[in-house]
Amino acid sequence: MLYRGDIQKGSAEIFFRKVKFWKEDGKEEAPPVFSLDGVNYIHVKVVGLLFVATTRNNLPPSLVLELLQRVARVIKDYLGILNEESLRKNCVLVYELLDEVIDFGYIQTTSTELLKSYIFNEPIVVDAGHLSSLGPAALFMQGNTRMPGTAVTKSVVAQEPTGRKREEIFVDVIEKISVTFSSSGYLLTSEVDGTIQMKSYLSGNPEIRVAFNDDLTIGRGGRSIYGIIIGSSGSGSVILDDCNFHESVHLDSFDVGRTLSLVPPDGEFPVMNYRITQEFKPPFRINTLIEKSGNYKVDHIYPLN
Repeated sequence: MLYRGDIQKGSAEIFFRKVKFWKEDGKEEAPPVFSLDGVNYIHVKVVGLLFVATTRNNLPPSLVLELLQRVARVIKDYLGILNEESLRKNCVLVYELLDEVIDFGYIQTTSTELLKSYIFNEPIVVDAGHLSSLGPAALFMQGNTRMPGTAVTKSVVAQEPTGRKREEIFVDVIEKISVTFSSSGYLLTSEVDGTIQMKSYLSGNPEIRVAFNDDLTIGRGGRSIYGIIIGSSGSGSVILDDCNFHESVHLDSFDVGRTLSLVPPDGEFPVMNYRITQEFKPPFRINTLIEKSGNYKVDHIYPLN
């Protein structure tokens, strides 16, 4: 979608060919930000789909990357499921969303709740249990292609078939583990990047409270989010190196009772992001075995325990 006339209309095709045949700096995959013929291409990859922004101006890359992530999240909130089939069937709705999110290149809002007042097209629901061929998008698909459950594939604006809205809220804890093993299988470094995701279908904007363990500690020094030193409950306590919260979260009771209170906005959003670098037992272990199978041939074996 073109917001200004400073970018040629064929920029999408130029970007696609450049990313598809990327062979620079010894890397097989294009970086999130690169420049070509005076045009800056900034993109993120979400479930095999590429969300791209182009500009000739010098903009903060982190700002545009965050915008693209939020645009993908807004589209998913409205469509219920994010794949090529849902985008094709709801192209008019997606264009309407993009037209309201960005006006002449200026960001207006990425709030699903605020956009409800300006969006009039109803989403065409796509069956979440069937994953159709992604076509060209399959070139960028990595990892598991299994579709998620219906808990996170419901549109926040589509009506239920029965006409009655179900009062539901879904909370997911998503953790990404990064570990480094030595050649003998010993753990060298370990890190956990976690997110608490929430998606609410509750009516009436009720207040939600999320409680954590009392022995939860923020920072190695045992400090709270306000810098107050607190005691640890022992070696079994959970220690987060750092964390941040969504703007709708109230932290008044967090230091004392380890409780978050919030009025969840429409759509899916991260309640809390956290990082853990203390040593932990990984769910798997990788060993390396090298066996000579010929005069000029060796076999590398990586058992996963």
